[in-house]
Amino acid sequence: MNYTWNWSIFWQLSPEGNGTYLDTLMSGLYWTMATALAAWALALVLGGMIGIMRTLPSKGLQRLGAAYVEVFRNIPLLVQLFLWYFVLPELLPPSWGLWLKQIPDAPFYTSVVGIGCFTSARVAEQIRAGITTLPRGQAMASTALGLTLPQTYRYILLPMALRIVLPPLTSEFLNTVKNTSVALTISLMELTARTRAMQEFSFQVFEAFAAATLIYVLINVVVVAVMRVIEHRVAVPGFNVGK
Repeated sequence: MNYTWNWSIFWQLSPEGNGTYLDTLMSGLYWTMATALAAWALALVLGGMIGIMRTLPSKGLQRLGAAYVEVFRNIPLLVQLFLWYFVLPELLPPSWGLWLKQIPDAPFYTSVVGIGCFTSARVAEQIRAGITTLPRGQAMASTALGLTLPQTYRYILLPMALRIVLPPLTSEFLNTVKNTSVALTISLMELTARTRAMQEFSFQVFEAFAAATLIYVLINVVVVAVMRVIEHRVAVPGFNVGK
């Protein structure tokens, strides 16, 4: 293989005019983390609501929650992003569609909604599993104490369930970080997109993708370390929360 390594490429000026190639990658890292954190917040809110709906006594709400999960879990993320970014503005009234297309940073907001909804379906299933894992006696004891259904979920079931499902939620957050790379297909200049731009301008393919790989690994290591500390601090005695 006739390839000339050049690790000093990161300190050379980028043709994009926004600093060095390292600055370019850091800009991509910023958008990756901003997208992942915003999408994760949306996924937690939506996933929590849907997960609770799937455990309520109402059959109608259970079916509504199940339909949401099946739709957003079974459609590939790439297709969902295309639907949100390209198809939705065409289905809305012209003035609304034009407004959507002209929003500053539209790829970012579209990515947050698309990745957030996709992840929320998986989060919903984990929260549902966490609630149904709890012994039925807890809900029955809450009723015996005179707690209403919302009070039972707020004070008894959800605090326990969320602590139990922390390990799978950690995995979902890591998946959310990695799924942001799909957003380059709708022009979001996140880390992978910036890496591709760097290798196209500099022809230093291996250095560019080696740096991106290292950054992704470091993000995951930090997230896992932080979540392990949290998991052990809030661990429920008698439940395995991972080691």
